[in-house]
Amino acid sequence: MKFTARIFFATLMDDKKSAFVFPGQGSQSVGMGHALAKAFPAAREIFEQADDLLGFPLSNIAWQGPEDCLNDTINTQPALFTHSIAVLQVLRSLSLELVPSFVAGHSMGELSALVAAGALTFSEGLKLVRIRGELMKHAAETSPGGMAAVLGLDVSTIEQACASASSATEIVQVANDNCPGQVVISGVNPALDRVFPMLEQAGAIRIIRLAVSIPAHSPYMASSLQDFNQSIASASIREAYIPVISNISALPIMDLNEIRADLQNQLTHRVRWTESIHFMTSKGVTEFIEIGNGSVLSGLIKRIDRNVIATHLGAPEDFQRYQPR
Repeated sequence: MKFTARIFFATLMDDKKSAFVFPGQGSQSVGMGHALAKAFPAAREIFEQADDLLGFPLSNIAWQGPEDCLNDTINTQPALFTHSIAVLQVLRSLSLELVPSFVAGHSMGELSALVAAGALTFSEGLKLVRIRGELMKHAAETSPGGMAAVLGLDVSTIEQACASASSATEIVQVANDNCPGQVVISGVNPALDRVFPMLEQAGAIRIIRLAVSIPAHSPYMASSLQDFNQSIASASIREAYIPVISNISALPIMDLNEIRADLQNQLTHRVRWTESIHFMTSKGVTEFIEIGNGSVLSGLIKRIDRNVIATHLGAPEDFQRYQPR
């Protein structure tokens, strides 16, 4: 079955004021999508398509692990992407009257959002996600570094500390503005080592070094840009049917050229998640539905705005308890 957003979203209206949001790397877990594929043929078909398109059993890695294999970014990204699109396909098969006014994805999740908005087919999106993971892994091998979550400080204070800890050749910067009090920084190891005591002195409640060796959303991803940009240029991308909130600008994009430019710059720019949620709530969105594995984004959204509804759909039990509003 070919996933097409045109059919699923043909009757959508903006007056429901909801948004679909799609998780990125960090939301993965062994077993993801297995129960969904067993319960819904539409989901199983998406996983089967992914296995065929990639030429290896991605579904086995997602469902059985081992964890180290799933956590390898070249597998993590396509596994999360496939799960999210499987959930979308289940939504379509159940004819649930969910009405997103916007779609948005956190980092890699933006590619899932582009499929939901009709700008990419599942096969084109999967190809880009796989290439993205491969290139990011290669970039990490040439510029060893990492990421860390900083809790309890505002973005501007963290930006100042990062600027002080960086040099011309050793950079650390804000990678993800996730929610108030939770910011992720990214850079090479010497710069990270220098910035940690600065952040502690500035009043950080906690600094958590993430279990990744990739300085994502930093200038060190630039070595991947040429190859990724070629893949984007050759991909069949169309105008979106639903506004997609850009990670880079936190504003809606729909035009083909805007989408290509956004994808080309995403690897080296920060994810403006807090601003993205604020934009959507300013336009009247009151319900956010996380499409895919886990509930990481739902938790972030509730910390950004406690007045909104944030829920998630990823497993059969989620569909059983969900009532469209």
